[in-house]
Amino acid sequence: DGDSEAKGKLSDQAMQNPQALAALQDKIDSVSHSASIMESLPKSVKRRVNALRNLQVNSTHIEAKFYKEVHELERKYAALYQPLFDKRRDIVSGKVEPTEEECEWQSDHEDEEALAEDLKKKAAIEEITEDANEEKPSGVPEFWLTIFRSVDMLSDMLQEHDEPILKHLQDIKVIFSGPDPPMSFTLEFRFEPNEYFTNTILTKVYKMKSEPDTDDPFSFEGPEIIDCEGCEIDWHKGKDVTVKTIKKKQKHKGRGTARVITKQVPNDSFFNFFNPIKVSPDKELDEDAEYTLATDFEIGHFFRERIVPRAVLYFTGEALEDDESFEEEELEEGEEEDKDDEDEDDEEEGGSNAKSGDPQPAECKQQ
Repeated sequence: DGDSEAKGKLSDQAMQNPQALAALQDKIDSVSHSASIMESLPKSVKRRVNALRNLQVNSTHIEAKFYKEVHELERKYAALYQPLFDKRRDIVSGKVEPTEEECEWQSDHEDEEALAEDLKKKAAIEEITEDANEEKPSGVPEFWLTIFRSVDMLSDMLQEHDEPILKHLQDIKVIFSGPDPPMSFTLEFRFEPNEYFTNTILTKVYKMKSEPDTDDPFSFEGPEIIDCEGCEIDWHKGKDVTVKTIKKKQKHKGRGTARVITKQVPNDSFFNFFNPIKVSPDKELDEDAEYTLATDFEIGHFFRERIVPRAVLYFTGEALEDDESFEEEELEEGEEEDKDDEDEDDEEEGGSNAKSGDPQPAECKQQ
């Protein structure tokens, strides 16, 4: 009776969570398909297939070692990139002024290269005659804030009250963990002294699973982000943008008198990024929490792979143009494939279409 009751509760929980039910059904279908094939094989062939499966398990462990070495390579090359990123930080902050030679840029546009000499002279004269008292900006103002505004994934998180704070952001670094497990990487957001908080560095650590599961080794597709940790922000009094103060009227039931109380409630802000959802193996996340966590993983991966290495190209918009071109090419290919499928359907009436799904990035899977 106790087992039946437990199974009933488990079934009710699955029915209340469509995502869990779908995942469970996929697993059942996969197991059923595998079992039906194995059952149809002669005993001597089954033995050989089991030997092949054991070889595949060994292969996944070799693959795990491969990704560990890739991680070590990332650490090695991160050290080589870092002097360039440090120079970028110093130029952006105004700490270092680049030389004339460093500022020369060979344009790819012929019309710019063929700029008339008289226009060049005119520009030079205008620069010389600029008001000597005019204040000239230091470094590259609002460098990172401009990137946040330009990238859809980040601008969706950005609120108006976040912008004055992000003007103080001087650098973002990626730090890879050492060779000992667990594998992880840390994003460091470095701020100049400001009126909002006392921290000079805000951190976000992304933890990865880099070993195949003992129970399901064939699911291994490389390192996956499985958890993340933020940091505590030491806000100055009245400057915490992650909460807002609201006034609420309370009425006394007996006396009929009323009073106004104030309370703090959560507020939308980019800085909630540093207070992520806690993942507990004993607690099941609801659908909204799972989506929020998956989005967080995707953003962390995007900072690591795209934003930090190519920051200036996101500032100028060149990286955005590349991303848009890639998306358009993908769309055109998909449209062509759809058209081919329609043509095949016209030629073969009653035929069935093969089902296909977009592969999910391993870095955004939640275990």
